[in-house]
Amino acid sequence: MSSDYSARHLSVLEGLEAVRKRPGMYIGSTDSRGLMHCLWEVIDNSVDEALAGHGDEIGVTLHADGSVEVSDLARGIPVDVEPKTGLTGVEVVFTKLHAGGKFGSGSYAASGGLHGVGASVVNALSERLDVQVDRGGKTYAMSFHRGEPGVFDDSAGIGPDAPFAPFTSGSELRVVGKVKKGVTGTRVRYWADRQIFTKDAAFSTADLVTRARQTAFLVPGLGLTITDARPASITAAAQRAALAAPAPDADAVGVGDAVGADGPATDVAPALAVEQGPVVERFRYEGGIGEFVEHLAVDGAKTDVWRIQGSGTFTETVPMLDDKGHMVSTAVERTCEVDVALRWGDGYETVFRSFVNIIATPKGGTHQAGFESGLVKAVRAQVEANARKLKVGQDKLEKDDVLAGLTAVLTVRLPEPQFEGQTKEILGTPAVRRIVDSVVAKRMTEILTSTQRTEKAQAAVVLEKVVAEMKTRISARAHKETQRRKNALENSSLPTKLADCRSNDVDGTELFIVEGDSALGTAKLARNSEYQALLPIRGKILNVQKASVSDMLSNAECASIIQVIGAGSGRTFELDQARYGKVIIMSDADVDGAHIRTLLLTLFFRYMRPMIEQGRVFAAVPPLHRVVVVNRGKPNDTLYTYSEQELTTLLKKLERSNKKYLEPIQRYKGLGEMDADQLAETTMDRAHRTLRRVNVSDAESAAKVFELLMGNDVAPRKEFILAGEGLDRERIDA
Repeated sequence: MSSDYSARHLSVLEGLEAVRKRPGMYIGSTDSRGLMHCLWEVIDNSVDEALAGHGDEIGVTLHADGSVEVSDLARGIPVDVEPKTGLTGVEVVFTKLHAGGKFGSGSYAASGGLHGVGASVVNALSERLDVQVDRGGKTYAMSFHRGEPGVFDDSAGIGPDAPFAPFTSGSELRVVGKVKKGVTGTRVRYWADRQIFTKDAAFSTADLVTRARQTAFLVPGLGLTITDARPASITAAAQRAALAAPAPDADAVGVGDAVGADGPATDVAPALAVEQGPVVERFRYEGGIGEFVEHLAVDGAKTDVWRIQGSGTFTETVPMLDDKGHMVSTAVERTCEVDVALRWGDGYETVFRSFVNIIATPKGGTHQAGFESGLVKAVRAQVEANARKLKVGQDKLEKDDVLAGLTAVLTVRLPEPQFEGQTKEILGTPAVRRIVDSVVAKRMTEILTSTQRTEKAQAAVVLEKVVAEMKTRISARAHKETQRRKNALENSSLPTKLADCRSNDVDGTELFIVEGDSALGTAKLARNSEYQALLPIRGKILNVQKASVSDMLSNAECASIIQVIGAGSGRTFELDQARYGKVIIMSDADVDGAHIRTLLLTLFFRYMRPMIEQGRVFAAVPPLHRVVVVNRGKPNDTLYTYSEQELTTLLKKLERSNKKYLEPIQRYKGLGEMDADQLAETTMDRAHRTLRRVNVSDAESAAKVFELLMGNDVAPRKEFILAGEGLDRERIDA
């Protein structure tokens, strides 16, 4: 490295070169996430037009050749010449950074596009981009190759590899057709540049559909149509990539992983089902964010969907162009409109979405902080006012107590909001916090003090719920503090029926939850007491999907499990305080055993989910049959099978080999029928056993499945059972 450093060593990147050199600065990354971000930029331009009252239809098509097209029926990009640059409006929008109609020109009162780099960044990172604009009875067209305008020779077919001739003396916005009078709109089709994006970057139909549905909720009356015309293999690859990548709103269906002899996990999730031919999804909602909340909610409702609407003004100083073209600092009065829809459910999970001018802000910002402070302020005031009735005492509500079981959508609309970075994930406008706080606190106070019968009853339910959450948090914290892992100087207050292990190494220890005292007796003889602990449960525990938190904590079996694991429950659960490295559910290999396992998994999913998310919950796989093969002149062989089909296959194999076996074949009706050696060999010995890891890949879907199969609503569960969906009759233990 030379120590010489002068001005000639500096690089000045002109125009779109900066985007191609540092794409991560503009789109976050160059993987699938960045690829999708480019698509959001183009879609959001059309949505901004719809927000301004122009056009109510947007179409997005994923073509088979890898390109994507976004079309709308809005005003169309201006086609006249922009006086300062001498270029047409189309070329300015797609080739100039920080250019557009969203810099206080009055074209948009509130928009998602703020920096004027969206369309030009997409153009810079595209191998080819074609734009067509319908305006004034004509269709105008222009093409670009990696941001440079020119003409493609499409005589051999349309694509990024077609011969390209850049403009030399001047650019041309071609007229390629005519349209009816009054018809306007824009169509943008582009091929992402594979020199920029990683090889495995792919458009995710699932993410696109989720975003389109979300936008349709946020802009009532706007129709969005998503068409995926890609081959099935590409679609499957994109879906796999989406599953492999971490989700931006990581909410986490339980999928079983087979782990043989504690070896590496092998994915046994069902193969992705991919439809043949184009997949078309269409969304249009008239109910707005109130309907969005009902869609997002995963638990039973305790209140109606409440709407909170209001606005506030603030003044900020911004640079603006004067008549002479100079930037002058000017004080401008802004109006911020607030719209919130929320409702409480009987669960404890919080589902929250926030938006600024329909742009999602997954990392929050000043508007989210204002919402939370206003909500907590209003609820806390009412709890204090009703302290004697609610039996609160001297305890104080915290934010998590209020947010438990809440499903909410917050939207704010304001001109030129300040975001932290081009990816627009965090709102930074300081004055918005005060406005949202005031609007939410005022309206929530009105609801919670309402004398109208329905609102009064629901307000009482909300106050009781948040106080119950507070008491649960306080009792769980106190409980957890007394249940630290014991050492030689501590006295253990754990349940007497727990047969604990000797080791203090959490990572190497295992807790077996066994079904009944008979299985416990055998398991005690079969276990390695150095690192294997046993906790018996009596029959089928409480179905916690239906029960309240207080019912769950008062249930002896549930309380024992939470106490023994020692990490708390619900929001107070701390994974690093868990007393065992693995929790293994060891139930009988019959229908009742499967039911008990489901009830236990429901408990873990609802109140100790981090254990599942970290892959620390397993299901033991005990055998169904024991076959003793007779050997002449040497000891007999003992073989175990785990299903009727496996038994049938084994017996046929023995018959073909002319080997005899002892009859009757032993059929285990429960773990208690095994002797200690058999249980150790098949189910507990690390060298021979098979475990199934329970993991969570999609919490929202998993929650819906748990609610369907274990919740209060009987009718959908009955329909599911009668339909026999996914039912394998051979697995019925009859």
